Amino acid sequence: MNYILFDGPSRNNLLPFTFTRPVADIRIGILTIREKWELFLDATTTTVTEDYLSDKYPMVEMEENIMINASYLPNLELVEMIKSLKDNQAIFKDEDVIAFFSKETQDEVDFETYEAIEFNDDVLKIENTWDIFSKNGEAIQEDFNLITNGRVSKPIPSSNNVIAAENIFIEEGAKLEFVTLNASSGPIYIGKNTEIMEGSLIRGPLALCEGAGIKLGAKIYGPTTVGPHSKVGGEVNNSVIFGYSNKGHDGFLGNSVLGEWCNLGADTNNSNLKNNYAEVRLWDYQTESFARTGLQFCGLMMGDHSKCGINTMFNTGTVVGVSANIFGSGFPRNFVPSFSWGGNGGFTTYLTKKAFEVAEVVMSRRNIEFSDQDKAILEHVFEETKKYRRE
Repeated sequence: MNYILFDGPSRNNLLPFTFTRPVADIRIGILTIREKWELFLDATTTTVTEDYLSDKYPMVEMEENIMINASYLPNLELVEMIKSLKDNQAIFKDEDVIAFFSKETQDEVDFETYEAIEFNDDVLKIENTWDIFSKNGEAIQEDFNLITNGRVSKPIPSSNNVIAAENIFIEEGAKLEFVTLNASSGPIYIGKNTEIMEGSLIRGPLALCEGAGIKLGAKIYGPTTVGPHSKVGGEVNNSVIFGYSNKGHDGFLGNSVLGEWCNLGADTNNSNLKNNYAEVRLWDYQTESFARTGLQFCGLMMGDHSKCGINTMFNTGTVVGVSANIFGSGFPRNFVPSFSWGGNGGFTTYLTKKAFEVAEVVMSRRNIEFSDQDKAILEHVFEETKKYRRE
């Protein structure tokens, strides 16, 4: 069967992260949503997404297909139901479509004509940006169970101080000495070719993905994900870093999500709790206003390729778009549009020519090409977000 992941109605609620990727390529837990589905289905997947992303993330359609809402994370019960789908059947949870059978000849899908199958079990769904960190603990546990099932961890080096060793899994090539690992409150996954430097204090759940690193004396509170080839130092609490991003120095990051190719300057701090303990509101691209999160703790949401200088201070519930460059004293406003250049004193437009020069250098350091597809995506984001900038 051919499986296709589609963005679904939550796509705009997941901006700025979905400016540069389909919903399926959001990382939560250890794996991206796509990687989870492909492991469960034992099949590759393609994507239905925005037109401007489709060159980089194409759809492959066959005579018969099963379409899956990428906001939903797989579990055994749901996957078995999806694998059993037949022509003219769809799986719903309440009134939300999770998956449906589709034929290549169908121009439109009329669910009124479908046999509706209700999914009544629990399932993780990512429909807002803050779900990425607030549901990360459950996602780490589920991914840990999936990845480590039937496998044996590499031995934990004897110099480390360990609590609940049975909840720790170390992949080949990982380096860690004189580190405290406390997995009593959740699993600790240490991926291939990672490094945790001496003196670091780790409290699970933690996902340290392939090639990532934790710097000397860091303090990491779970549930936290450090994505592939990312570096973290200082203090991190309940945050998700997608990949290829750095918070390499002292400073606090809490209840936050960073996209790819981000960099936080030394001693950058974010607030994750308002002084009056009130509910945090976040910029919502769908309504173009600040939306209620229902959360008391909520920090920084930073889109791909954005960066900030040393000693940057982010207010509670700050949203930074794609390819922004923030620096200077004081607090920048709590919504920084994509391709903004500046800080508390005001912003100008970060021109694509300059932004692309930086992206090319940054990505080449990891031996990854800044492709024409990447440029086209960022050019589209630049135009789409022009209305938010003060030109």
